[in-house]
Amino acid sequence: MRQNFLPGLAALIVAIVTLFAASPGSAGNQLSVAIAGYDAVSYHQGEPAEGQARFNHFWNGAVWYFASEENRNSFRENPTEFAPAFDGYCAWAASQGYKAPGDPSVYRVVDGTLYLQVHPRAQELWEADVPKHIAAGEENWPRIHPF
Repeated sequence: MRQNFLPGLAALIVAIVTLFAASPGSAGNQLSVAIAGYDAVSYHQGEPAEGQARFNHFWNGAVWYFASEENRNSFRENPTEFAPAFDGYCAWAASQGYKAPGDPSVYRVVDGTLYLQVHPRAQELWEADVPKHIAAGEENWPRIHPF
């Protein structure tokens, strides 16, 4: 019985190896676009604007889009001045000890720092005590986003 099993197993292994060797690799686009393509500088100018791909800058593992060349250049000079807190994740979630995606249309700039929220209800909860939630988010962030 064992004699009949080995040739079948060998044929199966050869078939699997051949299948994977013949399949083309497809990595796709591995770069993420920061804050869904919104211009981080525009939030500090009063109103968020969608960025354009032609005004882009690569920083912190993502491609950032800007509405103008001037905004791109401002960001390029000092990205930490304009980039959202918590890498663009929801500030309310960070204050609660977990990560949730930030929605670029639900935001607030506090003392020159951009904070995004996951949805309007999270914004309401966060705004009930902004200083407390900022402090809690900053305390939690190294644990929930260790890299």
